[in-house]
Amino acid sequence: MNVSDYDFELPERLIAQTPLSDRTASRLLVLHRDNGAVEHRSFRDLKEYLQPGDTLVLNDTKVIPARLFGTKADTGAKVELLLLKNVEGDVWEALVRPGKKIRKGTTLSFGGSDPESSEKMKPLLTATVEEEGEMGARLIRFAYEGIFNELLDRLGEMPLPPYIKERLDDRDRYQTVYARHEGSAAAPTAGLHFTDGFLEELAAWGVRICRVTLHVGLGTFRPVAVENVLEHRMHEEWYSVSPESAELLNRARSEGGRVVAVGTTSARTLETIGGRFGDGKIEACSGWTDIFIYPGYAFRLVSALLTNFHLPKSTLVMLVSALAGREATLSAYREAVGREYRFFSFGDAMFIT
Repeated sequence: MNVSDYDFELPERLIAQTPLSDRTASRLLVLHRDNGAVEHRSFRDLKEYLQPGDTLVLNDTKVIPARLFGTKADTGAKVELLLLKNVEGDVWEALVRPGKKIRKGTTLSFGGSDPESSEKMKPLLTATVEEEGEMGARLIRFAYEGIFNELLDRLGEMPLPPYIKERLDDRDRYQTVYARHEGSAAAPTAGLHFTDGFLEELAAWGVRICRVTLHVGLGTFRPVAVENVLEHRMHEEWYSVSPESAELLNRARSEGGRVVAVGTTSARTLETIGGRFGDGKIEACSGWTDIFIYPGYAFRLVSALLTNFHLPKSTLVMLVSALAGREATLSAYREAVGREYRFFSFGDAMFIT
């Protein structure tokens, strides 16, 4: 299976740069996987495709202001960090730029100095590179006085994907309305379409709302760099399932209701759980997952998927193809391009049923 099998032409103008003012105003492409039929609707029409007894699974991770701009302590050269995951204590895995100049032992400084002043002040945050990893990744140990999350909120910026050139003034617009647990380097963007009111409307309709957590990390930023898809290695991401959510999933199984994943991160979490417990009772759990879902995969829990439109040759397109079929997926994508749907993080939505 080759990565080129998941290529398609995507005009750059279709990559959405800014979010719509109304979260639910997006368009919705509905793909019926039983026959490949496609419908073009609005996002608020999603309710028509959900049934009482369905379990809608949301990833309630919260994006942290993970992008830091600072300097090398010895030379004053500008540097950039993108925090990916908290390994332990004050040690984080991060992407660095420029990677070739930030080696093991390098100390970085953030905040504290006024660029208009010649007076040198103590930085609010320092970081020392402890280990070098792949593709610009580093293990970083932070030193500071006070509370790390408060300093990060003060110094950091939201880690928008590199293809988004517009500056986002409202941080909350890159968060889902149900975000709870801090730890992600990127938003689970399929959830950006929901409002509290729409979720309440679905619950009143009889749809059960279930929450899981998967902190989105390096896998979101890592392209498939090999031609043979089977040689690609996914990065580990931390997930968690509460006792209440485990019970909702067990109930869906026992009653035969559909499990509808909101986003590929929810789908990966659900399938990790499915692999962990098999046909047995699902229990509250947490851990690390590097599950890679591509065509040929047999889904254990996910019955339907709400997702955004993804970039060509990405692992996300492969996951969608695993559920809907490669030909049906690429055909739907070509139709979405032809009708100028908005792609990726701030784009329109696709429902595979």
